[in-house]
Amino acid sequence: MQSFGGLRPADVVDVVLVAALLWLGIAGLRTSRARLALLGLAAVGALFGVARAFELQLTTLLLQGFFVVTAVMLVVVFQDDLRRLFEGIAVWVVRRGAPGLPEDAERVLVRVSFRLAAARIGALFVLPGREPIERHLDGGIYLDGRISEPLLESLLDPRTAGHDGAIVIGGNKLSRFGVHLPLSTDWDQLGGGGTRHAAALGLAERSDALCLVISEERGEVSIASEGRLVRVGSPDELARLLHEFIERSTRTRMPDRPGEVFAKIRGRWREGVAACGLALGLWLLAVPGSTVEIFERRVPIVVENLPEGYAIDAVEPSEVVVRFEGQRRDRYLAGGAEVSVRLDALLLKLGRRTFALSLDQVQAPERLRAVAVAPSKVKLSVQGP
Repeated sequence: MQSFGGLRPADVVDVVLVAALLWLGIAGLRTSRARLALLGLAAVGALFGVARAFELQLTTLLLQGFFVVTAVMLVVVFQDDLRRLFEGIAVWVVRRGAPGLPEDAERVLVRVSFRLAAARIGALFVLPGREPIERHLDGGIYLDGRISEPLLESLLDPRTAGHDGAIVIGGNKLSRFGVHLPLSTDWDQLGGGGTRHAAALGLAERSDALCLVISEERGEVSIASEGRLVRVGSPDELARLLHEFIERSTRTRMPDRPGEVFAKIRGRWREGVAACGLALGLWLLAVPGSTVEIFERRVPIVVENLPEGYAIDAVEPSEVVVRFEGQRRDRYLAGGAEVSVRLDALLLKLGRRTFALSLDQVQAPERLRAVAVAPSKVKLSVQGP
């Protein structure tokens, strides 16, 4: 079954699936800590494509060796991003939800956070999302204690050893305290924030966890989530943000509600447009572009090895029609390349004026194969001895 222009329904599905994968990749690139390295690699890849198109053999050979080394470097540079990608796929497949936080525990967390902010006591709470975060946590003391205001305030007493670390909350339990988190280097977002803010943002960059941080210097409450650090202005706003995060991260049914899907699309429409354009271009290059076709092209006659003392008056005909066979994409990529028929005029000294043409005399890019030449003979009008 085919639709308008030979585009099958299966091709439409193919392009949509590739566009969705590219969309996720581009969106993930925005939060990847190695995005600058990946952009640099993409620029080198584009240079390699240009070198291949214009047959720059030395540049192509050099970049081929570079990509062999890069294949190993990618695993090292993007190790965390690749691991998070596969973990995310596994979480989506098994529909794993985060441990829920009861409403009374939410209210306790909100009250304690603003009470600590008013008293200028620093704190850092971690609420895990769907993704595992154990590999990002370092040190700390296991507790498994029920959430309560007295317990939180005692753990966050500035005179205690675990005051400077993070408190990890799982369900209705304080599972661990005094934990060290990876630090962010996004100084634009951190601004005047200290180590706690850097730790909160660092974990939010590497996972889907939510980090609640209280500044002891400024007496402010902030939230780090999805690679962003935002200040929370009131207890009501904090309660709303916590409730939305818990509802989103504990849900196991798929897909998300239509409203959430449309909100994600609306927030990342630029990535969507880029992904659709790139997917369509790749499809045109890989699917219709791989079709082998026969086409004709008018090619000039180039006379070589003209004996000394001879001059060419006319070449009849000056151009011939050459029939080529090649993939459609190679035809267009070679559109500006020099194509000619080389005629050896050395036999003019023996009186020859008519020369037969063969396929070996056609000079064209290697990707195109000459299959016929018409007319098959060329006559030279010359002046000479």
